[in-house]
Amino acid sequence: MPPFTPIETPRLILRPWRDADREPFAALNADPIVMRHFPQTIGRDASDAFIDRMIALAERNGYSFAAIESRADGAFLGMAGIGDVNFDAPFGPAVEIGWRLPRHAWGRGIASEAARAWLRYGFTTAGLESIVSFTATTNERSEAVMRRIGMVRAEPPTFDHPLLPDGHPLRRHLLYVITRHRWAATLRHPQGGDVIRESSGPSIRRD
Repeated sequence: MPPFTPIETPRLILRPWRDADREPFAALNADPIVMRHFPQTIGRDASDAFIDRMIALAERNGYSFAAIESRADGAFLGMAGIGDVNFDAPFGPAVEIGWRLPRHAWGRGIASEAARAWLRYGFTTAGLESIVSFTATTNERSEAVMRRIGMVRAEPPTFDHPLLPDGHPLRRHLLYVITRHRWAATLRHPQGGDVIRESSGPSIRRD
């Protein structure tokens, strides 16, 4: 697996973390509106520790959740990426795709653009056969992104997150999936017309 290098889309650069990202990422994680579909907000120490883990995972696996940067002005726009599911999931082992953006970046198609680029990376450079995504059943915004990028409900379509206790309002989660075959079909019938390229050059398929 080659090391992770920045991925470019028409509006975004999906790149490794920098120290300058730590402050805006911590602010994002401390925003109760952004984090309302998570059990709690995240403090600065935990936010920094998350970045450190993502850096280590990218070095080890060639992918992780990475920073999103605006190509227009260099602004930090949150994170997106793929990563191994790190809990005892009923659908595991699996690789998930996810995103987390500050409120000022919502409603602009940024999550979908970043996620489509990460699907390409996952199915070509990383050679994955399928990718899942999941969120609390209350998170309609993220579910809409999953559908927009071509994912479909898995079977079974929901599960109880094992890290949340019985009765927790966020315990029930939706589960979506996309296979390499379905992803390839979406390229023949693109949604939104995004053109995605990797700055590192041609992708290498690993079967």
